[in-house]
Amino acid sequence: MITLYHCDAARSFRPLWMLEEMGLRYELKMLPFPPRVFAKEYLALNPLGTIPFMVDGETKMTESSGICHYLGIKHGPTPLMVGPEDPAYGAFLNWMYFSDATLTFPQTLVLRYTQLEPEERRNPQVATDYAKWFLGRLRAVEAATANAETLCAGRFTAADIVIGYALRLAESIGLAKDFGPNVTAYWARLQQRDGFKRAVAAEQKAGVEQNVAARVRA
Repeated sequence: MITLYHCDAARSFRPLWMLEEMGLRYELKMLPFPPRVFAKEYLALNPLGTIPFMVDGETKMTESSGICHYLGIKHGPTPLMVGPEDPAYGAFLNWMYFSDATLTFPQTLVLRYTQLEPEERRNPQVATDYAKWFLGRLRAVEAATANAETLCAGRFTAADIVIGYALRLAESIGLAKDFGPNVTAYWARLQQRDGFKRAVAAEQKAGVEQNVAARVRA
C-alpha cells in the first residue's frame, strides 16, 4: 500500500489530493510541522526532514508535484494526466514544474519570515518582497483561467491539483486577498471538487486520530 507522510496544510497535500481524485488506497501518516524539529525520528526515514515523503513498494519520493506525476503514470491510466500525443502536453508539464519551482518557493519564504522564525528573526521586508514575487508569477494563472475552467487540456488534471495547492497555501498565509478575479473564481471551483473535500477531510481525520495538532493558519 502507498504510504504518505504529511503535515497539516503542507505541500504534501498535493499527493494527498491526487490520491483521493484517483481513488487509490493509501495510509496517511501525520507529522507535526516542521518534522525535522518536532519529529526527529522521521529523519531516519527521510534524511531531508521534508514533507512529503511517499513510499510505494521500493519507490521513495520527496517532491510533491513529482509524486503526483508518478501516481498518475504508475497507477493510471487516469484523465488527470496529459500524454505526449495531446497538444496540451507541453502546457501540462510546464504547470507541473511551475507549481513548486515558481509559485510555492516564494510562499515558503513568506511563511518562514512571518510565522516560523522566532520573533526576533522575522523580517517583514523579506516577506513583503516574496509575496510580491508570488503574486507577480500568479499572473500566469490569472491569464490561463480568463476563459477556461481549468489550466489545460480542457479538463481537470493533475496540473490543477499542484497549482491548486499553491492557492490553498496562499490563502493560509494571507495572500488570497490579492488574487485577481479569475484566480479567485478558479480557486473557488477547485474547492468544490469532491476529491478536494475528501483530501481535506482525510487530513483532519488523520490529525485527530494520530493526535497531531493542525498548524496555526494566518
